[in-house]
Amino acid sequence: MQVSLSSLEHYAYCPRQCGLILLEDAFTDDAATVRGTLLHQRVDTPGAQRRATVRTLHALPVWHDGHGLTGVCDTVEIHADGRILPVEHKSGRYVPGGPADVQVAAQAMCLEGMFDHPVPEAAIYSAADRRRHLLAVDAALRTRVLEVTAAVRTLLAGQTLPAALADSRCRRCSMVTGCMPDVLAATDRFQRALTDLYRIDNAPDGDE
Repeated sequence: MQVSLSSLEHYAYCPRQCGLILLEDAFTDDAATVRGTLLHQRVDTPGAQRRATVRTLHALPVWHDGHGLTGVCDTVEIHADGRILPVEHKSGRYVPGGPADVQVAAQAMCLEGMFDHPVPEAAIYSAADRRRHLLAVDAALRTRVLEVTAAVRTLLAGQTLPAALADSRCRRCSMVTGCMPDVLAATDRFQRALTDLYRIDNAPDGDE
C-alpha cells in the first residue's frame, strides 16, 4: 500500500487530521493554507533551471518502492559535486523537529533510492522566516519516517478515524470546525454526557 509524502506530515502533526483527509476526503482552508497554496504555485510547475553549478528541479515526482512512499518534491537541487538536496517550501515559521522534518526526510530517502546516491541533508524554506533551514537526515529521523509511514498504512488499512485530542495543535489547524475536538475529546464531561444520553432508567412502579 503506497503512502503519500504529504500524509506523513499530516499524521506527524495530528493523526486525526490525517484520518479526516485520507478517510473522509475532508479538508478546509484557512488563511495559513491559502498562503501555502500561493507559495507553492511558484514551485509546483514542473521544470528545471540551472544557475552556476546548481541544477534545480521543480515539482519532481519521487517514490521509494521498498518503503512504499510516493509524492512530489517542491524543489530538488543537484550540485556539481553530486550533492542532492530536497527543499520543502512552507509558508509558516520553521519548527525544529516538527512534522515538516518527517516529510522532507522522506523525500531524501526517496531520492536516495531513485538516484542510488546518499542524501544526508534536506532543507525547509520558511517564507515567514525568509530563510532556509538545513537538517541532517540521520538515523533517528529515518526511523521516525518509517514509524509514521507504518502508522499511516495502519490507518488506511483499518479505516478507523483516530480520536480527537483537543490540545494546543487545534488552534493552528484549519480543520478544527469539522473535527470538533472540544466536543469529541474523551474528557470526563463528554463521557458522562454520552453515558446519560444512552442510559435507560427503570420506569416507576405502575408506569408502562
